[in-house]
Amino acid sequence: MTTFPCLVRSVSASGEWRYRLGDPLVDRYLEFVAGRARPNTLRAVAFDLKAFFTVAAKGPLEVVAADVFEFLAEQRGDRSVVRLADRESGVSARTIARRLSSISGLYAYLIARGDTPVRTNPVPRGLSTRRPGNRRTRQVPLVRVPRTLPRILSPGEVDLLIAALRTARDQAMVMAMLLVGLRRCEVLGLRLSDVQIADRRLVIVEGKGGHHRVVPAANAFFDALGTYLHDERPANATTDRVFVVLKGPRRGQPLSAEGLDELLDGARRRAGLAHATCHELRHTCLTRLREAGMALEAVQAQAGHRSLESTRIYLHLTNDWLAGEYRRAAALIDADVTAVEQMLAVQQVGVL
Repeated sequence: MTTFPCLVRSVSASGEWRYRLGDPLVDRYLEFVAGRARPNTLRAVAFDLKAFFTVAAKGPLEVVAADVFEFLAEQRGDRSVVRLADRESGVSARTIARRLSSISGLYAYLIARGDTPVRTNPVPRGLSTRRPGNRRTRQVPLVRVPRTLPRILSPGEVDLLIAALRTARDQAMVMAMLLVGLRRCEVLGLRLSDVQIADRRLVIVEGKGGHHRVVPAANAFFDALGTYLHDERPANATTDRVFVVLKGPRRGQPLSAEGLDELLDGARRRAGLAHATCHELRHTCLTRLREAGMALEAVQAQAGHRSLESTRIYLHLTNDWLAGEYRRAAALIDADVTAVEQMLAVQQVGVL
């Protein structure tokens, strides 16, 4: 018998991961999420709900708004030590906002069911405030998420990381993020039928939000991929996933997100790097593409962004591009100032 919340992970008949926390309503919600969301989203929701109910220490039908505010304060920490990156303590604001969204989603589901006592969502949409002298009120979010610039790797750090990888499989996965700009879930979701070697393209089916796209890939990626498929991938693998486990009892089975993170972390340590996450590899790729002059709309298509606003962040990361644009604008301003001065000088001569 398990106690709530106790996170239990299992594999379904279709080979997909499933999660349970030990409460019938919460487990039914996780089944609902599994049917409509990507595996990464399901995993995040399961861990978010476990974190919340561990702090709340009560069942889902007993939760009130005060429990949400207590959870929010607990996640923030005591503020005695803050991070230099965002001047915050405890869990990052982005993670807290995601966890509040997961909690809110659970209660929206319970309300929609109509067979539970839950009638209102205990997660407030925000706090109502009003400026002095102004009758209109506005909603202030519970958590302000700062828009921070993602970190990227320098060319020297990239070379060290690639050299520290031990197998062609690992090199191919890293290059998929570093040269193609794929997300971690997209790398692990690649199937053999998604690889178009003749056209040097990849079909991305396991994209964020379930959106499909076709992207070009560099020859270096296909070279590493070919070596892995020819020399390393088990011939008796029963899955059509491209990247599989090479050793141990799970040999031939699809590689998990935890497995990819573990091998990347090991390569980072061997290379002596302070940071090198899957998302940082993707950011590095998209930043370099923009620096090389790739149009912002093309970077958007390569990245799989629904909105161009998500891609604009790479304008701030490309230092060379920004410096070039600034120098060009400054030169135009200087030219205009010089032209105005010359015109005024001519006018003054005419008056004299």
